[in-house]
Amino acid sequence: MPFNPQKHHRRSIRLRGYDYTRPGAYFVTICTQDRSNVFGEIIDGEMHLSLVGQIVNNYWPLASDHFSNVEISQFIVMPNHVHAIITIHEPPPGMVSTPAIGRGVVSTPKQGRETLPLPDLGQIVAYYKYQTTKQVNQQNNNPGVRLWQLNYYERIVRSEDELHRFSNYILSNPQRWSSDILNPSSPSNQLGREPYKSV
Repeated sequence: MPFNPQKHHRRSIRLRGYDYTRPGAYFVTICTQDRSNVFGEIIDGEMHLSLVGQIVNNYWPLASDHFSNVEISQFIVMPNHVHAIITIHEPPPGMVSTPAIGRGVVSTPKQGRETLPLPDLGQIVAYYKYQTTKQVNQQNNNPGVRLWQLNYYERIVRSEDELHRFSNYILSNPQRWSSDILNPSSPSNQLGREPYKSV
């Protein structure tokens, strides 16, 4: 069955009590403020990035550099949103994860009392949104302007089959832009209709 973003994101309400620092893959969608097409345009099934689109595209690898146990397995920038598969790995060797008020911490004997927080999914997305917004506003000399909508959408990837399906969905997204529910010109994007259930 092909991936249906409306159907799957409707199920993506965050699980009560689920530890979003735990190792695993997560399919994430982040939309621009007011779903404005600021990242570029689709021409003949290919995404052509604007300068703003290039900035948000180039920051995905930096998220992996910032969080030692995080990998951006797949991503794409679309005119008014981005998709990514964010993989959280086990803590680095020599570190251990212990629960701490709803989130994990990693520590090593050498650090004594010091602990380093394991990032949860929300913190990873927040870092990406903050850094890209800062860079775009510096580029445009528009301090304080919002680039992203307040929330994001996620789905826990529960199997290799789902991982493969989400990866294919990301890669083929530009070819399906004319019917994408987030495309303002698409017949599926009806006035007043919320394409994804907020999480």
